[in-house]
Amino acid sequence: MKKFIFFWKELLTTFWFLPVLIICLAVFLSIILVVLDNSFEISEESWVHFFLVNDSDSARSILSTISGAMIGVAGTVFSVTLVALTLASSQFGPRLIKNFMYIKLNQVVLGSYIATYLYCLLVLNSIKDSDGFAFIPSISILVAIFAAIANIVLLIIFIHQIAVHIQADRVVADISDFIAKQLENLFPEKIEKETGSEKKIDITSALSSYNNKVSIKSPMSGYLQYISLDDLINLLSKQNALLKVHHRAGSYLVKEIEIAELLTRSKWEEEKIETLLNQFVIGKTKTPQQDIEYSIHQMVEIASRALSPGINDPYTAIACIDNLTSTMSYLAQAKFPSKYKFDEDGQLRIIAKTLDFEGVLNAAFNQIRQFSTGSAAVIIRLMEALTTIQQFTQNEYQKKAVIKHAEMVLFIGEQSIKETNDLKEIKESAKTLLK
Repeated sequence: MKKFIFFWKELLTTFWFLPVLIICLAVFLSIILVVLDNSFEISEESWVHFFLVNDSDSARSILSTISGAMIGVAGTVFSVTLVALTLASSQFGPRLIKNFMYIKLNQVVLGSYIATYLYCLLVLNSIKDSDGFAFIPSISILVAIFAAIANIVLLIIFIHQIAVHIQADRVVADISDFIAKQLENLFPEKIEKETGSEKKIDITSALSSYNNKVSIKSPMSGYLQYISLDDLINLLSKQNALLKVHHRAGSYLVKEIEIAELLTRSKWEEEKIETLLNQFVIGKTKTPQQDIEYSIHQMVEIASRALSPGINDPYTAIACIDNLTSTMSYLAQAKFPSKYKFDEDGQLRIIAKTLDFEGVLNAAFNQIRQFSTGSAAVIIRLMEALTTIQQFTQNEYQKKAVIKHAEMVLFIGEQSIKETNDLKEIKESAKTLLK
């Protein structure tokens, strides 16, 4: 079930699914309304009659005009979208293109214009005026007129939305909002102040009860996108087995590399091993559903490009640091999932490879620090960010990780900043952490 939800979410984030769905609805609506027009006849005395077309030539003219206009505007929308994607790619990096493609309004606009075009064509084809028989789908034409009006409004909204979403601050804010939702799903629990490491487990005793080992190898090269842990635990519990997973979501796998080691008490059939392997989803690109570093790397990429000599935009880098500070402050209070996974009976079933606080902190700030050489404003903001994160840390392990980064930031400041006053400010910011 979890695996199905993963594929459904991936389908919803594709650029084609929603437009195709809207087009199918438009085709279905055209058939229903034409049937409705054929079944009901509106009296000429009714006020509704004044809004309906009663001449076949006028009907064809209206539908032809709307369909021609819609397909023309659809081409313009495609062009505007491609220009926006080109700007986004050059300014923020090619991996950010996905974020613009996933915006639902873009998909709705493209689907709406093409759907209206097809709707008008289908209704136009139903108009009959020959051999003494006349059929004019008046209600269907009225719906086409309303759809054209709605599409005009939609075009204005679309242009406004494109202009807003290519702004650097908005791009960073959107990624930050996405990360915040992702954090709530992946790390819903909080840890208590000064908690120690997780409960000690006698791994040697747990492993010694299994006498068979099976190497689970990757069937293809690509990124590990998703691991269905619940389904794995159910399968292992039924077969009384244990699985040691060597990679986590986001890792790149080479074909035939060992993904995991299966420990069993009896020999497994190939069919069962294939079922177990199917719980690992491997694809050509990374996905954010189980990989928090994926979205963090997007923010880091924006900051790194902003700090490059060709762009030299420290304000965008500082915005990225500010939003990453919020992310790391949340993670400092969050309880990271244990690498030991148990079934309902309390039996150890999976030893997984998991993230830790220091690993995410490295992913968030290492590259930004490396690219910030010589930029006093960015280095100072990095030190301030670490000071803020330190206030939310819950144990000594987290504090040491933050202090380690503060020392590296201070070192790069001392090595690259020549201005005495700037360097003094950096050292003042570091005092709180390094005292």
